[in-house]
Amino acid sequence: MSLAVASRSPLATCRRVTVIYGSGQTRVAALRDVDLEIASGEHLALLGRSGSGKTTLLHVLGGLVTPSSGAVRWKDTELSALDAAARGRARAQGIAYVFQGSNLFPHLTAWENIAFAERAASRRDAPRLGTEALLSLVGLSDKADFLPSELSGGESQRVAVARALAQGPELLLCDEPTGHLDTDTGARVLDMIEALRRELGFGLVVATHDPDVAVRAERAVGLSGGRLSEE
Repeated sequence: MSLAVASRSPLATCRRVTVIYGSGQTRVAALRDVDLEIASGEHLALLGRSGSGKTTLLHVLGGLVTPSSGAVRWKDTELSALDAAARGRARAQGIAYVFQGSNLFPHLTAWENIAFAERAASRRDAPRLGTEALLSLVGLSDKADFLPSELSGGESQRVAVARALAQGPELLLCDEPTGHLDTDTGARVLDMIEALRRELGFGLVVATHDPDVAVRAERAVGLSGGRLSEE
């Protein structure tokens, strides 16, 4: 599905982005001449099978990977022209991740995981909800003192979302956020992320292999063999 977003200002833009890993016989083109624009407040789905380039594209958008060729912009900053340290500083000014499998700090409680991200955030002009409010937003006030090992998969993923939101992002990048969850739990996590997006106004990009997840977005693009197509 597709929805025009031309009236909104762009947050992130890829122009003819190619990413190549390895060389010689091990050379793999993870992305090939990708053109993509993410609008402010937009909900976009990246739909593709494992190995299609979804995670690489998320990493390019967030400045974790520099393209082999092409340009990537985050608002007014060309990420692809920066060194790793400068990309990290730019990313901290409004981009947050929810990784596949939550990726929480195992030795920190739910409250401590969120509070750590809030303290580390450098986007000081962002509205701050606070750790307590974020735990309440994701429905886990009663699990504040639980370690990740004491939480269910769905609860861990909700803490991961709250931790990302503690950074006050303008763009939230989610890599298969329901990949390790059963259907019902995954649907509840997606409902929560979408409700928070509507309330807080951040842009959202969800990488998924599941058409039922992609159809929730305002716009979906497909990835196959590193090439992009409108769904």
